[in-house]
Amino acid sequence: MRQVWRVADVRTAEAGLMATLPAGTLMKRAAAGLARRCALLLAERGGVYAARVLLLVGSGDNGGDALYAGAHLARRGAAVSALLLTPGRAHAEGLAALRAAGGRTVDRPPGTVDLVLDGIVGIGGRGGLRDTADQLAASLVRHRGRDGAPAAVVAVDVPSGVAVDTGHVPLTASGRPSAVRADVTVTFGGLKPALVVGPAAVLAGEVELVDIGLEPWLRGSPALGVTEWSDVADWWPRLGPASEKYTRGVVGVATGSATYPGAAVLSVAGALAGPTGLVRYAGSARADVLRRHPSVIATGRVADAGRVQAWVCGSGLGTGEEAARELRAVLAAPVPVVLDADALTLLVDGSLADRLRRRDAPIVVTPHDREFTRLCGEEPGADRVGATLRLAAWMNAVVLLKGDRTVIGTPDGRAYVNPTGTSALATGGTGDVLAGLLGALLAAGLPPERAAAAAAYLHGLAGREAARGGPVTAPDVADALRPVLARLR
Repeated sequence: MRQVWRVADVRTAEAGLMATLPAGTLMKRAAAGLARRCALLLAERGGVYAARVLLLVGSGDNGGDALYAGAHLARRGAAVSALLLTPGRAHAEGLAALRAAGGRTVDRPPGTVDLVLDGIVGIGGRGGLRDTADQLAASLVRHRGRDGAPAAVVAVDVPSGVAVDTGHVPLTASGRPSAVRADVTVTFGGLKPALVVGPAAVLAGEVELVDIGLEPWLRGSPALGVTEWSDVADWWPRLGPASEKYTRGVVGVATGSATYPGAAVLSVAGALAGPTGLVRYAGSARADVLRRHPSVIATGRVADAGRVQAWVCGSGLGTGEEAARELRAVLAAPVPVVLDADALTLLVDGSLADRLRRRDAPIVVTPHDREFTRLCGEEPGADRVGATLRLAAWMNAVVLLKGDRTVIGTPDGRAYVNPTGTSALATGGTGDVLAGLLGALLAAGLPPERAAAAAAYLHGLAGREAARGGPVTAPDVADALRPVLARLR
C-alpha cells in the first residue's frame, strides 16, 4: 500500500530533514531527480544535446527546483530558456546556477520547444492559476519540438494550479481546467493527494516519485493509501488440501428482477469470479441466472436461500414493496452485506435507518456520484475523499464511491484510492459485476475495506483488459476478470 501525504505533513517532514542538512541540499536532491527524468524523456525525442527546454518559473521553491534541473540539462548540452513569471522574486541561487550552466532567461516562449518544465507553483498553491500563468498553461498544447511532435510537459512536484490536498481542479469561465496538464509529474519525498485522486490525477499524467530522504520524517496518519497489486495478492484467500465449497465461503446474491434480469446475471458472474466456493441466488430472475450459470443454487426469495457468509443486494432489484421486503431480509441476516444501486435508492427515505443502526455485521455501500447525492442531499464536491469519509461515518459503513479514481472510506476515518480505474468501465452493468465480486470477497472472509479495495482494483484491471478488444460491455468485463485473477495465482 503506497501512502499519500497532505501538504502540512510534507512541510513538517521537510523542515525536520532540512534542519539536519546543509542549506539547499534538499532542493538540489529534488532537482537532480527531476533532471534525470527529463533527460530520459528527451532521449526518446532525439537526445538531450541541442534539445530545446523551456522552464516556466514561479516565485517559490518549485521554481527553484525547475531552475536547478534546467542547469543540469544545460550542462548536458540542452538549450535551456527560463520564462520568469515574477522576475524580481525568482529563486536567486537557482537562477545563478542556470546562467552559469549556459541557460538564459526569455520574455516569451521560443518557437521550438521539446520539453516544458512546469515550475510555476507547487504544493503551496491555492485557487488555480493567475491570469498570466493560466494563459501559459493553456498555450502549452501549441508548442512543438524538433521532430514536430508536441512538447513533453513535466510538472515539478504537482501540476501547477491543482488543489493539492483534495485533487480538485478549478475551472475557468469557459470551463477549461485552470491548471497545467502534464505528461509526467516528478514528485519529491512522498505522494500527494492531487496525484492520485480527483480530476487533478488525470492532469498529473505518469507520476514518478523521487526519493530525497523524506520518508523517515513523514509521521502521523497518511491522507490516503493507494492499493497495489502486491496488496491484493497478499489478501487473496489461498486454497489448501482441506478446502471445499463451504469452507471457501458462500455468497448470496439478491439482485435483478423480471424487468432487469441482466443485472442478476452480471452480479452473479462477478461473484463466481471471486474466491468463494458457492453462489446462492435469490430473486425473480432465477431462470435467467441458471441458464447462464448452472452451478448456482437459485431460489425465489432471500428467506429461502439458505445459509451464506455475505449478501449482495440491489442491482436491478427495483424499488417497489417486493424489493424493499428482500432488502429488509438481507439486512436482517447477521453477515456482511454489499448494498448497490436500487438498494441505495430504498435507503434514501430513511425508513430502514433503524435496521442499519441495529446491524453488527459490516455494510459496504457502492454509490456512484448521483446515488451519493441522493443519499447525502449534496454532491461529493471538490473533496471526494472528505465526502466519502463523511458518508462512511454517517452510515457506519464502508463506502466505495465509484469513479475514475474510486475512493474507499471507512467509518473510523481511513481512506484508500484505486489506481486502476478506466473510462472503459463507464457503461451499463459494470457496477453489477463489481458488486458481485465484492460480495464474494466478503464471503471469503476479507475485512470490508480490503474487500472493497481489492474488488475495485481487479475490476479496473478487468476493464482495461476488456478494452483491448474494442468497445467494452459489462459481460466483457465479467469475462476479463478470469485472466486477471489467474495472475494472482
